[in-house]
Amino acid sequence: MKPDPFDVGTVLETGLDPTAIETDVAIVGAGPCGLYAAYYAGFRGLSVTIIDALSQPGGQMAALYPEKQVYDVAGFPAVKAQDLVDALVEQAAQAKPQYLLGHTALTAKECQDVVTLTTDRGTTITAGGVVIAGGIGRFTPRVLPSGSEYEGRGLRYFVPELSDLAGADVLVVGGGDSAVDWALSLEPLARSVTLAHRRHRFRAHERSVDLLRASSVGVLTPFEVHEVHGDPTIEEVELVNVETGHTEVLATTAVVAALGFLADLGPVLTWGLELRNRQISVDRSMSTNLRRVFAAGDIAEYAGNVNLISVGFGEAALAINNLAPLVRSELPVVPGHSSDAA
Repeated sequence: MKPDPFDVGTVLETGLDPTAIETDVAIVGAGPCGLYAAYYAGFRGLSVTIIDALSQPGGQMAALYPEKQVYDVAGFPAVKAQDLVDALVEQAAQAKPQYLLGHTALTAKECQDVVTLTTDRGTTITAGGVVIAGGIGRFTPRVLPSGSEYEGRGLRYFVPELSDLAGADVLVVGGGDSAVDWALSLEPLARSVTLAHRRHRFRAHERSVDLLRASSVGVLTPFEVHEVHGDPTIEEVELVNVETGHTEVLATTAVVAALGFLADLGPVLTWGLELRNRQISVDRSMSTNLRRVFAAGDIAEYAGNVNLISVGFGEAALAINNLAPLVRSELPVVPGHSSDAA
């Protein structure tokens, strides 16, 4: 059974937001890295509060592609995204975290031995330290230039429930990991799947592209959407070859536009953090230029960084372990083995 975050942590009921919270560690972001950081804070004996603007934990993984298979998590040959989120929520429950879901962290101010955060719902959090694990921040999909008026009438930007497109003639537009993954995931369910990308070369992982080439998914490159037709819902899509001008018309009942997302770090940009390429600069301990503020996951930037979920888990552990002595001076950086603690 899917674990309910309202059962495994303290979640504040609607309308009962407190005006003040005291905690050892405040984690901004309830995605995979934030959830693992919460577990690790509990393992180090620290109280933890998790803040996230979404109404459920899991971040992009739960909100955008819960049925997608994830292949780069140690110990799992493959794991469905939502199953991984559920396991992380259950693991984090050992720390008895307090969740502030539906809250956006607006301000952060260091003063002596604490950091004070405020949220858009009037809550103040006083913490010994902060870990920012907000992924890419708030995300909005890039709009399909032709046919955007069909959103909700056959056009969608992500597929949280694959079964919604069972039996449909689906056109997936894009050349990144999401486009290829959705095309492969829909192949056994949809009546037909075609993937159109305006370039010959895909940005997706090489293994995924190999699987795509070997599948029954129709691949059209270098094509882009020219016009969308249908009343009231999508019935056909006209595609144009960007090199030759040749057009093809597909009978299509559903279009999945996987053109990427526009990221916005939001209020974090005003916190006085050192940024590089719109990411937060950190050192090898995952510490920012603010002494008690650390960052982990896709939002963190350092030399040699690779944005993988498996790397993010390690960064979350590094952040908590290096933050622990600042919160409680008697704690060492090195925690020892979890089996010994048990």
